[in-house]
Amino acid sequence: MNNSITIVGRVGQKPHTVTFGDTGNKVVKFSVAVKEFSSNSDEQKTLWIDIDAWNGLGDRVLKTITKGREVVINGRLAISSYTKNDEEDGLKVKISKPVIKLTSFHLCGKKPTNQDNQPESEPSLKSA
Repeated sequence: MNNSITIVGRVGQKPHTVTFGDTGNKVVKFSVAVKEFSSNSDEQKTLWIDIDAWNGLGDRVLKTITKGREVVINGRLAISSYTKNDEEDGLKVKISKPVIKLTSFHLCGKKPTNQDNQPESEPSLKSA
């Protein structure tokens, strides 16, 4: 079976670059808001999906994708894991979350011109 996923949603934050110090590799990261399906339209929730774009594709993302823009994302589903130290208990906690490794994207519709087209705010995570 192929590992492929396609989503359509709005970009929730300006794409940013993360550089890995030991290798110098760069990845461009951003998130996309999609609506969760619900049989009750009053209960629709926003699902935030993290996207990673490597190499030349990341450069293209930085040049073309802006916050609030509707996009079609094609990629491979992966799990990103990291270990966080809990300073209070002295415990190490492994955190895993799904991420899409971008293989291609397409811009949809018009570029947003005002705040009415912006996705709702992404919940912020307190970093340790």
